[in-house]
Amino acid sequence: MSINKVILMGRMTADPELRYTATNNTPVCSFTLAVNRRFAKEGQQQADFIQCQAWNKTAEFISKYFAKGSPIAIVGRIQTRTWDDNEGKRHYVTEVVAEECYFAGGKKAQQDKQKDVSDGFYPVDEDELPF
Repeated sequence: MSINKVILMGRMTADPELRYTATNNTPVCSFTLAVNRRFAKEGQQQADFIQCQAWNKTAEFISKYFAKGSPIAIVGRIQTRTWDDNEGKRHYVTEVVAEECYFAGGKKAQQDKQKDVSDGFYPVDEDELPF
C-alpha cells in the first residue's frame, strides 16, 4: 500500500497563473506557497517556497478567489516530472498537485482578497446562515 498525501497552509507568493492545455483546453493553475517553518532560526522566521499546481475546477477556483498574499490551505499529492528542453538538457521538478483548497484566513482576509464574484456566488455573513 502507498500513501501520497500533502497538507499545506501558507500564503500565495504571487497571483496564481491560470492557463489552458493546448490539446483539450483543460484549466491548469500554477502558484507558489510560502509555508512558514515551525521554528525560527536565530530569531528570524523562515519559510519554504513550494511550487503547486491545480487542475480543472480547483484551478479555476484558486485563480478566481486567491491572489498574492492570500492565506490558503491545500490538500494534494507530491508529483515529480522530467522533461528535455530544446537543447537536450533534462529538467526535474517536484511539485504539489492541489486536489482540494480552502480559505485559511479569517473572514476579513477572505473578503479583502476575494476577486469579482459574478457567477451567482456572493459573500454571506455567517450570522445570516440558518444553521
